[in-house]
Amino acid sequence: MAVGNLVKRLQDIMRKDAGINGDAQRIEQMVWMFFLKVYDAAEEDWELDALDNDNNEDFKSIIPEPLRWRNWAPSKDEEGKLKSDFLTGQALLDFINEKLFRVLKGEDSMDGTIKGIQVTRDTARHQAVVRDVFQEVNQYMKNGVLLRQMIDEIEAVDLLDSAESHAFGDMYETLLKDLQAAGNAGEFYTPRPLTDFTVQHLNPKLGELMGDLAAGTGGFIISTLKYLEKQKKTADDETLFQHAVMGQEWKPFPYLLGVTNIMLHGIKDPMLYHTDSLGRNMSEYQEEGKLDTIAMNPPYGGATDAATKMNFKAEYRSSETADLFMVLIMQRLNREGRAGVVVPDGFLFGTDGAKLAIKKKLLTEFNLHTIIRLPGSVFSPYTSIATNILFFNNERAEGAPEGYATRETWFYRMDMPEGYKHFSKTRPILTQHFDVVNEWWENRQELEGGEKSRSFTSQELMDMGCNFDQCKFPKEEEVVLRPEELLRKYHEERTALDAKIDAQLMEIEKILGINL
Repeated sequence: MAVGNLVKRLQDIMRKDAGINGDAQRIEQMVWMFFLKVYDAAEEDWELDALDNDNNEDFKSIIPEPLRWRNWAPSKDEEGKLKSDFLTGQALLDFINEKLFRVLKGEDSMDGTIKGIQVTRDTARHQAVVRDVFQEVNQYMKNGVLLRQMIDEIEAVDLLDSAESHAFGDMYETLLKDLQAAGNAGEFYTPRPLTDFTVQHLNPKLGELMGDLAAGTGGFIISTLKYLEKQKKTADDETLFQHAVMGQEWKPFPYLLGVTNIMLHGIKDPMLYHTDSLGRNMSEYQEEGKLDTIAMNPPYGGATDAATKMNFKAEYRSSETADLFMVLIMQRLNREGRAGVVVPDGFLFGTDGAKLAIKKKLLTEFNLHTIIRLPGSVFSPYTSIATNILFFNNERAEGAPEGYATRETWFYRMDMPEGYKHFSKTRPILTQHFDVVNEWWENRQELEGGEKSRSFTSQELMDMGCNFDQCKFPKEEEVVLRPEELLRKYHEERTALDAKIDAQLMEIEKILGINL
């Protein structure tokens, strides 16, 4: 079938349904169906594996037989004839709302005939994921005939056909990209050229464990899997590949998107966990829970509750989620591990107590070797907040001065490509736009008198009050921002101005010998 047009056909059907309002709901409606279809295909593989292993144990699904996709979704039999017991209309709605959703959430069916699925400590990860996914997902449609049309469209995809399965994976990636235009849902998606670039320069290897502690839809994880795919040569390599990535995501909608995405890319037992990464005391992470590479785009701009802050040492307690994630990343990075982290501009020039302590820790305990300044419209149209990629390793750089792990930090300003004023939905950032950055990476040198690219020693950065706001973009015409972004921008600028005034006052007091 024409997988490429599948999303359009499904959206056309949903636009006729009174229960769905907006792109975000349309995407959620599609994806829980995609998940069940993909999961059913994965179960076919597990059934074959059980037979091949000849262990005399039949495969048993965590999903009760009447609720498995293969047993209720197809409206036609293997010969293409309409099944006499296929569900549609109100009967289909009742089945999904009163049986399927309730049971997969762990509750008994409305009529009491099917017990809710139970997850214990001994439940296999690939089975527990079913209840995790359905805990807070929604079924919005109110028209059972239209719902049947959607199911038939999805059922027509043959995921056992490698070409069609690959096309379905590409279609799913396009669907995730469309999230950027779906209001606040866009926060869950990081452009693939950016995730690919980050992973490329972390150079993950089979046998290592990569993690994303705010995984969203799984973009960094998928880029890592694609990078590792080329390293597979033996059956042992495939085993390493299956256990090469892990992720954590707190919000239920992106968790659903991410699990489905990872399974579509060949991981049978996805180690993506529905949990709050910041909800555990940092002292509990010793050798356990360490990661060899970390690539992520932490949520920023959000506030953190008091209970979460208490999981961190006093000097790192911040109201900014991005700050706390930076501490978490440093805590969980293995010795000689590598990290690539997207942070907003406010982190670079911020000088409040927590940010300053975090940046000092980066210089003194980690090798902060590179900061890439990204154009402000990389995440357009979701947000125009300027962002950066910090690359650092858990090691002491050769030649680092006493008291520091960083010897020098290179800054590079990634300018807009020729012919672009801003990135947009119709003209997004592309993989080739990073070619010039890759070329510079391999042959680092100052550019434009140090305005576009320059290195600073760790001592120089410390003497500047850990102001990482270097190689800035030239002033442009004022861009009209949304009110919440405008307020955030004003707060960040005021914080930076206050920091400069405080620094100048300290210098004056030092010269005059005044100690206030």
